[in-house]
Amino acid sequence: MAALLRRSRNVLRWNRNVDFAYVSTRSMASKTPVGFIGLGNMGSPMAKNLLKNGYPVIATDVFPETCKELQDLGAQVVVTPAEVAEKADRIITMLPSSPNVIDVYTGSNGILKKVKKGTLLIDSSTIDPTVTKEMAFAAEKMGAVFMDAPVSGGVGAASMAKLTFMVGGVEEEFTAAQELLACMGATVVYCGQVGSGQAAKICNNMLLAIGMIGTAETMNLGIRLGLDPKLLAKILNMSSGRCWSSDTYNPVPGVMEGVPSANNYQGGFGTTLMAKDLGFAQNTATNTKTPIPLGSLAHQLYRVMCSRGYANKDFSSVFQFLREEEGQ
Repeated sequence: MAALLRRSRNVLRWNRNVDFAYVSTRSMASKTPVGFIGLGNMGSPMAKNLLKNGYPVIATDVFPETCKELQDLGAQVVVTPAEVAEKADRIITMLPSSPNVIDVYTGSNGILKKVKKGTLLIDSSTIDPTVTKEMAFAAEKMGAVFMDAPVSGGVGAASMAKLTFMVGGVEEEFTAAQELLACMGATVVYCGQVGSGQAAKICNNMLLAIGMIGTAETMNLGIRLGLDPKLLAKILNMSSGRCWSSDTYNPVPGVMEGVPSANNYQGGFGTTLMAKDLGFAQNTATNTKTPIPLGSLAHQLYRVMCSRGYANKDFSSVFQFLREEEGQ
């Protein structure tokens, strides 16, 4: 008995010292594996949170080196999306663009080559809503269920499992999707039929871009007028001009810690990705004959930034871009 107690104390001490929360209160063996494809800045922390919640993860990425950290944490790594589909009947994808999604689902080694009937496919990429509907149709022909569930919140929220998921698809499948998404996010919202999640995400990101440009312009003007940037940010955040870009993700270096502007605009949400999302907004606005004058201007500005060396920087680098433009 004494030896058993010593072993129990040692196990508890190991858990405290390691700070490795991937041992869930519920046994991994009680949960079926979840496939995860796309282990980039967003996908990697999302997959880690599934592990933390006790789900065995079967993962792959086009860049094998990105899989190593997840593998070290207990995930099974395979080579192709088709292999993931062979081993899991719930699969989450988090990919950069529409062509990537098309290839992962319908390519020669894609999910739909080996998908089992009844498999739940959840795509958290932000892509063209038309492509989302095409993938849903292709999955349905194979007897699988496809749902779109793009996210809002960025890399920080992904790491802390505080993402917002906007879900589109068959309502009867929402509960099954929510079970997994709740492990990676604080809010999971059902938006309607397939493609409605993408629609919500596109609208959100258009407003995000407009707000970031407005914050960058405002901060730049205040600095030119002699205001201390930290003081100006404080005033804005106590006033009616307050927004997410000013109080949570300020674009001015030195105003906040832990945001891309404090790290030479590295990490975060890339300018290229913002330009892509604004392009989706522009296309859907054209198709629906919806006027978006500020959205169109934001799209043009981020496209110019991509051609001026800002493509791989965080989208808040619009502040730096404006500062450089004024010197020309």
